[in-house]
Amino acid sequence: MTDRLHILVVEDDDDINRLLCSVLRAGGHAPQPAFSGTEAQLYLGQRQWDMVLLDLMLPGRRGESLLEEIGQRLGCPVIVISAQGERESKIAALKTGADDYITKPFDLDEVSARIDSVFRRYRRVKPSPGPKLLRHKDLTLDPEAKTASIGDAELSLTAREYEILALLLASPKKLFTKANLFESVWGEEFIGSGENVINVHMSNLRNKLSKANPSEEYIETIWGMGYRIKT
Repeated sequence: MTDRLHILVVEDDDDINRLLCSVLRAGGHAPQPAFSGTEAQLYLGQRQWDMVLLDLMLPGRRGESLLEEIGQRLGCPVIVISAQGERESKIAALKTGADDYITKPFDLDEVSARIDSVFRRYRRVKPSPGPKLLRHKDLTLDPEAKTASIGDAELSLTAREYEILALLLASPKKLFTKANLFESVWGEEFIGSGENVINVHMSNLRNKLSKANPSEEYIETIWGMGYRIKT
């Protein structure tokens, strides 16, 4: 399977969460860890997820409540990974909207195979609608064509620059830290040279935006905190 999926991993056990994220990255996917139901709820509102791996016993908002909301509002596939192995728990989760149910302790190869299987099934029965254009001032992004333009002039962006800009435009009121951007776009933990990587890509992106329209500023820097779309 070659699709690069953006997967939200909701698991409060730090070791299990990191293990799942590591396996997903090795498979070419982009995981986002969340360690509580409350944190997961925030991430769910930030972007369209391809899949959610969801524990049920979570601090903050419980997994069952999140599962119900995902089914009603977002519609992306969900695989429950839980220590609750009782038949009643599995049936309740599947009836609420889970696409699969894996009981802890689990086999990593089985988790990878189930992710591939669920997504293939989901893609066949529910094709994704065409994504909407993202607009801000005279800047337009087309998520389907992966193009960006200012006015009538198309921008020549790298894949990473495009993903950074798309992430900012998808949540125009959100302040993104460098760690947020790096982990969301690169799908890797923000360590080592991550800050320099973000600095270089952000500088190049802003230069291209400024060259296309010198009279406008599209990305605002909040010093010591991060970046957001400038209103």
